[in-house]
Amino acid sequence: MEFRIVIPARYASARLPGKPLRPLAGKPMLEHVHARALESGAGEVVIATDDARIADAARGFGANVCMTRTEHQSGTDRLAEVVERLGWPHEAIVVNLQGDEPLMPPVLLRQVAEALSLHSQAQVATLCSPIHSSGEVFDPHCVKVVRDAQGFALYFSRAPVPWHRDAFAQSTEALPEGDGIHFRHIGLYAYRAGYLAQFARSEACLLEQSEALEQLRVLWFGGRIFVDLACEVPAHGVDTEADLKRAEDQLAAVGGR
Repeated sequence: MEFRIVIPARYASARLPGKPLRPLAGKPMLEHVHARALESGAGEVVIATDDARIADAARGFGANVCMTRTEHQSGTDRLAEVVERLGWPHEAIVVNLQGDEPLMPPVLLRQVAEALSLHSQAQVATLCSPIHSSGEVFDPHCVKVVRDAQGFALYFSRAPVPWHRDAFAQSTEALPEGDGIHFRHIGLYAYRAGYLAQFARSEACLLEQSEALEQLRVLWFGGRIFVDLACEVPAHGVDTEADLKRAEDQLAAVGGR
């Protein structure tokens, strides 16, 4: 099973300007992300950016770089341009690894690629993990996913879905024992290369605009997303100064990698 990884990296960030190049354990954060991608066994790893500062830094630590247009609205659009520019075959499996995930376990990158490889009906694959607390269920920052019996996505939402009609009518302080139906979505995706161009040409749907969840566009237009149960729960990505400090501490604990 062969797969490729694209790491979209933007310089601008409202909460953490220059985020991909912020120093982390003596290296730019993006270098750690790139290292995780290489550790996954991907056949090709490409950093996609529209910023010369990121491109120069990435080439400095030996990464392959694809310069992309500046007007992309999402990392997925940037992936589609990379696929087109590099002429990757339609059947190629492409994993989207965000440039602010320096602690992403490499095993998950391979897992999501394998999940797509094994499910020919799906255009996209992603991961999830069980939710064990009602706090997560009712947290709008925790995206929930509802799957069918075969593991395909029925819906993604920031709302508390599925809704325990009887149990939640009595209390929302705890999940019923043996809940087993609430899953947190892990935002790691594998795409079939040929589908990326189709996705990029489509318009943002009403559900996507309402929930601010891009993956709903796939379901809206009839695509299928296979959602595998993650073999490991990843650490939080880096969005703030506090996240950066936390990542620094975690990397120090494993020798800086």
